[in-house]
Amino acid sequence: MTPKREPDDAGLFREAIRDVKPLKTDRLVPEKPRVPARARFTRADRLAILQESLAAPAEDPALAGGEELSFARPGVQPSLLRKLRRGQYRVEAEIDLHGLTVSDAKAALRHFLARALERGARCVRIVHGKGLRSGPRGPVLKQAVNATLRRSERVLAFVSARAVDGGTGALYVLLSS
Repeated sequence: MTPKREPDDAGLFREAIRDVKPLKTDRLVPEKPRVPARARFTRADRLAILQESLAAPAEDPALAGGEELSFARPGVQPSLLRKLRRGQYRVEAEIDLHGLTVSDAKAALRHFLARALERGARCVRIVHGKGLRSGPRGPVLKQAVNATLRRSERVLAFVSARAVDGGTGALYVLLSS
């Protein structure tokens, strides 16, 4: 007596769906909603930056906007400063001080730092500009920001930003938690 062969399941399935035709649909698969983009600079700011870059000749020493800033409190590891310089910390808040007077910029900076510390921000970016319009006085806001940050006990370290984030016209600042 030979055992009966069971028909294979794949063959039965193909037989069962032989006359099936795909449904036609005119609906698109809905995409996941995207987080709306947040503009970091206004069109006017971008235009002003472009005009500044085109106005001064490349050999102009003022174009560099001065020296790079770097500061670390005693006890801050060199590796931490290196990571900060490379932009390896996520910037959690930023402020742009362009166009402010020194006294207004200092007040805005103190307020900004207090709010960032309240929210527990660890790394912030401060854009002070390169001082291209300061004339012979040099970058006035840059000097004021440098002095203010050095006096703040909650500032562990700061360095000039990478070129894509403002170069010598901006700072990455590491705050104590």
